[in-house]
Amino acid sequence: MKGVVMAALLAALTGAAPQVPLRDVRTFTYVLQGYPGGRLDAIERAPHQLAIIDLSRDGTTKGYFTPAEIARVRASGKRVLAYFEIGSIEEFRTEYRPLARDLKLNVWPDWPDEHFVRYWEPRWWHTVLKPRIDQAIRAGFDGVYLDTPLAYEEIDLKRVPGETRAGLARKMSDLIVRISRYAKRARPGFLIVPQNSPELRLQRGYVEAIDGIGMEELFFKATDKPCTEDWCRENLQHALALRRLGKAVLATDYARRPANIAAACARYRRHGIAGNVTVVDLDRVSSPCSKRGS
Repeated sequence: MKGVVMAALLAALTGAAPQVPLRDVRTFTYVLQGYPGGRLDAIERAPHQLAIIDLSRDGTTKGYFTPAEIARVRASGKRVLAYFEIGSIEEFRTEYRPLARDLKLNVWPDWPDEHFVRYWEPRWWHTVLKPRIDQAIRAGFDGVYLDTPLAYEEIDLKRVPGETRAGLARKMSDLIVRISRYAKRARPGFLIVPQNSPELRLQRGYVEAIDGIGMEELFFKATDKPCTEDWCRENLQHALALRRLGKAVLATDYARRPANIAAACARYRRHGIAGNVTVVDLDRVSSPCSKRGS
């Protein structure tokens, strides 16, 4: 409580809106492309408590968002998380071409320009991940939003002789723990939020390493249809287990029909989690549930 009061006092003195603790966030926006003019003005103006944006405005290392740009978004009262992938790499990223060929594995069928990687290799850490974490810290982000932990399930085992799914899960959890230790040592309080694969909570050290988890398609899939498969229920159970352990849950559902949007918003309220209903392209600021009359 004292920390919240102090944060509000500091915000009043500096003219900035106070930031909500991650676990108390209820609305957020998730935008990875289509920044008008390469700027964050729309996100700065958005009525959300948190924003997830790409580490780079155009996917290149020359296009990193600057400390001044991130500071302006934070001054609006939002926490800001830097998105990047930890188990795969897209071909348009600056780091793709120089990356050693043997680190690149099979293409992700859902995203033909994306390759899974040997994420457990020291070269991946030193050439891609550590520089990205360092950049997020330099730019003043509140934390990182780590995509593709699911690589452990999608890597073609024929490409990695001797590896098993269980072993790859352990290595993914170890990587997230390493990211957390490194980042929090560099900046205490830095937020670690992986996306999907909530079952990794069963791995040693994982829960202690994260501050929250991002979940896609908890209630509605990318097809704007209800998520009713067994894996949907399992994901929700794991996510809510993390919530009970004090971790934030940031749920993103992809829906366009008003009835589905209203249903997703109702589920967020029912489970006491942060919700974001948006489009698959993640190219626009979404409206919070409260603005949709739901």
